[in-house]
Amino acid sequence: MRVGKLVNKAAMALMSNSCKIASPSLCSAMLHPTPNPRRSFMDDPRQLEAIFQKKQSLRSKIRKELKNMSPIQRAHEDNAIQNIVLEAPWFKSSQSLCAYVSSAALREVGTSKILAEVLCNESSEQEKQKTVYVPRVEDRFSNMKMLKISSLNDLVLSSMDILEPPPVDSDGKEREDVMQACEPVDLVVLPGLAFDRSGQRLGRNGGYYDMFLRKYEDLIKEKHWKQPLLVALAYSIQIVDEGAIGVTPNDVPVDALVSPAGFSPISPVALKLYG
Repeated sequence: MRVGKLVNKAAMALMSNSCKIASPSLCSAMLHPTPNPRRSFMDDPRQLEAIFQKKQSLRSKIRKELKNMSPIQRAHEDNAIQNIVLEAPWFKSSQSLCAYVSSAALREVGTSKILAEVLCNESSEQEKQKTVYVPRVEDRFSNMKMLKISSLNDLVLSSMDILEPPPVDSDGKEREDVMQACEPVDLVVLPGLAFDRSGQRLGRNGGYYDMFLRKYEDLIKEKHWKQPLLVALAYSIQIVDEGAIGVTPNDVPVDALVSPAGFSPISPVALKLYG
């Protein structure tokens, strides 16, 4: 204990002496560092636990509502949402996109019509074929790749009962990873369990999309590319009141929502372009 006190005393003395030759502002910063809101937030286990419980409660509620959703209503909303996407100017103008492959088991908004339209559509000479990347889960630690596909036949059922592209194509060539692509994507179509009108998104507690989006954001900054538009697809029962979704610094909000009611721009960029 005595040694520890002596070390602390010596450290304080060194900092005090440094202040004699440093500026007052630097001295103040050394002795009284500014709290980091992100760090203090993440270091508070009680706050994190409260947010976790809030998220889990909402996940249970939405899962139950999705389970009780009638097949007729689901099919009606699936069709309406996908038609809105296919007719949207931001979709038509996109040249390269990331999109999820919907899972009926997870009760996600369907994307089969969207993917079929893009992959089966033969572009004219004036219209460039869209490049499509879809998810491949790498492990149970939130690592996910977005790999290029050229056909729905490129998808196989994984051990998690999700349609995914294998790492190599039918010719044995490694599939292009969006993180190694020469050009950026201009659109990302996202799933989720719940969303609010401020753009907050509640996932399924895997963290795959949040981690991918943060990595891709770092790549964009490094390459000086334009940010893609993040658009989430939601059934009507998946849209909740603002404040209902617990939020941590790791959560990535979306730019816009598409529900059966239509397209809802949220972020300043989306509002400016499509509001």
